[in-house]
Amino acid sequence: MTSRYMERLAKIEEVLLIANKKIDVNELRAGCSYGVPESLRPLAWRLLLHYLPLERENWQSFLADQRNNYDQMIEQIIVEPGTAAQEEAHNQDSDHDNKVLSQIDKDVRRLYPEIQFFQLLSKFPHPHRMKYPLSRRVLNHQELNSQEFGANRDGIVGCVKTNLAKGNQDENQAPNSEFHWHIVERILFIYAKLNPGVQYVQGMNELVAPIYYVFANDADEEWAAYAEADTFFCFQQLMSEVKDNFIKTLDDSICGIESSMSAFHNLISSFDAELHKHLTSTLEIKPQFYAFRWLSLLLSQEFPLPDVITLWDALFSDPKRFALLQFVCLAMMELQRESLLGGDFPFCVRLLQNYPDTDVAKIVAFAQDIRDGKAPRPVVKETSKGSKIARHARQLSDTLRNLSIIKK
Repeated sequence: MTSRYMERLAKIEEVLLIANKKIDVNELRAGCSYGVPESLRPLAWRLLLHYLPLERENWQSFLADQRNNYDQMIEQIIVEPGTAAQEEAHNQDSDHDNKVLSQIDKDVRRLYPEIQFFQLLSKFPHPHRMKYPLSRRVLNHQELNSQEFGANRDGIVGCVKTNLAKGNQDENQAPNSEFHWHIVERILFIYAKLNPGVQYVQGMNELVAPIYYVFANDADEEWAAYAEADTFFCFQQLMSEVKDNFIKTLDDSICGIESSMSAFHNLISSFDAELHKHLTSTLEIKPQFYAFRWLSLLLSQEFPLPDVITLWDALFSDPKRFALLQFVCLAMMELQRESLLGGDFPFCVRLLQNYPDTDVAKIVAFAQDIRDGKAPRPVVKETSKGSKIARHARQLSDTLRNLSIIKK
């Protein structure tokens, strides 16, 4: 480990574990902006996502209240409506809920199949789970799986990768436990019920999964045991900042995804006009082809989960939060600049939709340099027709100036 890394680690440890009774959030952000040690990340994220209060003395009572509130939500939103009598009394609502749940169920079953974590059994199944598991509710309404999911966000659905998990778990193999994806399913369903204006949109599963993964893998089992409840509230905090990306009626507003994509393309143009012109004018590649997914899902589908987590360390640490995201996206493009400038339409779209393996720490560092004005702008190569004309004009000017000197 480098001395710089050890200094940063010591700083984060001081802020989180040693320093004054109140967390200095500015120092925490500064220490975490280039990555957080795995052992400290669960606590750091709870603070950076504005879930835990900054005063240490309030943590115990706050967490006890929040976790109790979450248990009550499960009881009121899942267990009680799960009775046959209430399903009959609210048949229309149940039909809608089952459509939402059917889509959530399909999405969470295929979360990050390459690491298998979400297809493993949890060490801490929720005690209410056995009263009325959501997966049983889905199985009871399998015919809904073939229906169109009305709340889908068309653009994000079209851009979300759909790698399927290998194999289907036998949900009866451990009747007193549950898979990690069961827990994520429950979090998303409760969020959808509590936020009818947003509901559930495909892609939200990609935003909650990294948070739950970090909390559930906490080496401190006293914290890991409550990963579900804490994930719910942190996810809710995160969605309060990015939910406009998932509301189609806000697309064209100043806070909508179209505005974000336009700002991103303006950023490319201001930093690298040559690349911007090549992509937008020469190849006519629209931001919807790649930037829609990048910005909406915080790049959660562009990298393996460990890299996404490292990237989110930086995004959560940014004082302006997701202002850094656009610079990260720009850094990604600049690191592939030569390939993009030399590519045709199919090649460039394929590269942008399937970004090559790259050191995420390098991307983050480059993005921060661009944001802070430390990164030099790319040098325009004189290969285009306009550049050749400009070069010939300079040569002609030099020749005329030399002739003028000779005549004198």
